[in-house]
Amino acid sequence: MLSLYRPGSSPLHRMPAGPKLVLLVALVLAISLLPTAPWAAGAAVALCIIAYLFGGGMPWLAVLAQQFWALKWVIAFMLVGQLIFLGPVPAVLNTVRVTAAVLLAALLALTTRVTALLDALERGLAPLRLVRVDPARVALMLTVTLSTLPVMGHIAHDVREAQRARGARPGVRTFAVPYLVMALKHADELGDALAARGVR
Repeated sequence: MLSLYRPGSSPLHRMPAGPKLVLLVALVLAISLLPTAPWAAGAAVALCIIAYLFGGGMPWLAVLAQQFWALKWVIAFMLVGQLIFLGPVPAVLNTVRVTAAVLLAALLALTTRVTALLDALERGLAPLRLVRVDPARVALMLTVTLSTLPVMGHIAHDVREAQRARGARPGVRTFAVPYLVMALKHADELGDALAARGVR
């Protein structure tokens, strides 16, 4: 579950992991620096759609919808938090921008093998050796972090589908407990998998 990778031959699949990673950072930074305005949120959405369309080898509309659907509860919680502190209009605009950035990160995971991503990160972080920091460990941490939100979104989707299949009444309390249990189970399994590969 470190990667959502889907095999393919699209331009994004063929692009090396290093330039893709630099491009993602540039796009997310651009989205972050945009003002809180309707045109900025629209630009972030358009950028996200163009990026998925550029993926080419995948049914981009279906994949984009699938990622959005999997992340819907994460997006909902994010929106509620923004509403409490910022008010309705800024909350919606900021949530749209952050969602676009997360979907772009998911696209990187969809089109890049985790080994290639780790190698690219490790090469880019090589200067950290000068200050006695292991680039491989930092690269692994960043890769896991990059994959966390899409994975949490898929866990939320699985919990909702399981509740729907059992006919359970929807609600925050009935959703939160199994979601937390599954998230902790995933974290535990991830920790065991990393330990088995010698990562401490």
